[in-house]
Amino acid sequence: MRCVVTIKNIAELLVCDILTCEEPDKEIHTACGSDMMSDVLAFVKDQAVLLTGLMNPQVIRTAEMMDIICIVFVRGKMPHESVIELAKDRGIAVLTTKHRMFEACGLLYSNGLGGGAGH
Repeated sequence: MRCVVTIKNIAELLVCDILTCEEPDKEIHTACGSDMMSDVLAFVKDQAVLLTGLMNPQVIRTAEMMDIICIVFVRGKMPHESVIELAKDRGIAVLTTKHRMFEACGLLYSNGLGGGAGH
């Protein structure tokens, strides 16, 4: 049985700093962890969160194309202000965590967040 996970829950589970988020109670249904945007483009999207260490504007553009509503930058990475502003303009929540991608994905999975089709 899948539990309800929100952006706010993700921020708490991963001890995130919230850089931009208009709707903290918005539900997240799936997660994707990748530094390769080609892999993200192959991902089944549905109110998803993307975990990545990639720090360029292409991450935001890819998220927008795939209807990803939240991006978590891992390993304590802090995106440039222009990336944060682009996300804000697109209505995409941006968080940052000190966890490594593997740990962050594991924490989300163990707290009820799946990886989409076939999880």
